[in-house]
Amino acid sequence: MSIDTQSRLRSAAGIFSILLPTLVMWGGLPAEAQADGRPAVAEVAALEPELEALYRDLHQHPELAFHEERTAGVLAERVKALGFEVTTGVGRTGVVAILRNGAGPVVMLRTELDALPIEEKTGLPYASKATTRDAAGALVSEAHACGHDLHMTSWYGAAKIMAERRGTWHGTLMLVGQPAEEITSGASAMLADGLFTRFPKPDYAISMHDEPSLPSGQVGFHSGLFRASLDAVEVTIFGRGGHGARPQNAIDPIVIAARAVLGIQTIVSRETDPFTPAVVTIGSIHGGTGGNVIPDEVRMQMTVRTYDAKARERILASIKRQVEAEAKAADAPAMPLVKVVGGHGRGVQRPGPDVPDGVCAAPRAGRGQRARDAGKDDGRGFLAIWAGGGPGSSVAHRRGEPGATGKRRADTRSAFVRVGSGVGANLAIARFRGGGDVDGSSGPGGKA
Repeated sequence: MSIDTQSRLRSAAGIFSILLPTLVMWGGLPAEAQADGRPAVAEVAALEPELEALYRDLHQHPELAFHEERTAGVLAERVKALGFEVTTGVGRTGVVAILRNGAGPVVMLRTELDALPIEEKTGLPYASKATTRDAAGALVSEAHACGHDLHMTSWYGAAKIMAERRGTWHGTLMLVGQPAEEITSGASAMLADGLFTRFPKPDYAISMHDEPSLPSGQVGFHSGLFRASLDAVEVTIFGRGGHGARPQNAIDPIVIAARAVLGIQTIVSRETDPFTPAVVTIGSIHGGTGGNVIPDEVRMQMTVRTYDAKARERILASIKRQVEAEAKAADAPAMPLVKVVGGHGRGVQRPGPDVPDGVCAAPRAGRGQRARDAGKDDGRGFLAIWAGGGPGSSVAHRRGEPGATGKRRADTRSAFVRVGSGVGANLAIARFRGGGDVDGSSGPGGKA
């Protein structure tokens, strides 16, 4: 499987400019002064080589879930040099970094660390060529196809500027590097390892993600239910193996699985209220080793997205009912094994009235970009599990455009990196300043 078109658009080019809106806010500079996208303070240009090098390094060295040792080490070393108190190995391979800066709220900025088992075919000079063994022992490729390399670079860039400008805000900045986001297990692992007991419990949690459905350079936000819950479901269907020429002597788990796939499609289309959003997608089916052999079992993997807790419970129960019914109909030797792994709850954001202003401040600082309410989305519940730590704010913005080439491709990449960390930092500063103006004109820190 190759990286999708949007993933090919990502590049380190211009990544330093993501800090421009952050510095506009902290420096109290007028937004119109940044209309041409040029850096207005020396720190921006000075960071360009470092952030570009970091991005390329992370892009070239992806690591799968719970194997992010090198990635965590690279980030930990960098933020420790900024004066953060750093702890690694939280939730196996997670990172927590704390910057205490006097009395004030605790604001958490979170990024993901892990990559996907996908082969990169972009042809970029810094393309990932990494491979590893998966849990089953198979050799798989590794690539940052979901934008986590950009997220990590933005996370570090915002942290560096905030450390250098700590005289403009008061409180505790908490950086979290979450492992295993792709398999939806890393957040739970960090919480179980005492994330909010060993470390300060955040008053506010902030996260962001690239979003291919938005126009390039635009930021999306939404109050209330924003992202769906996510459950990963693994099903093993058991049969009785045999020769392909004598199916009467076997019980074929592939046929059972095929029937189950069709039945599962009716859970949303025929059992769920049309006004209750839900998605069930079966993305992986594996069974057998040859065309003339009936296997003993088939394994299926699927994802379930819902907004309603009762709908979630019913859909998960319906999946079990469907696969068990097909197994009984085929006289299978054992009932299917159904495992729900790594699920987490709904993405409920409680940002308060100041968040739209905080979100909009960064986009307004360059090239006429704007923020808008993005509505609800079944895509990712990436902040949901953190919401127990305090009110959460999530934003999304696009990393590129399908089919873009040449200068247009560079522009869309630049739009992503320019807006990314600036939005996160603007939200953080607004929180530190008690929801005051994000242009530096009010709050505990006074005028920046």
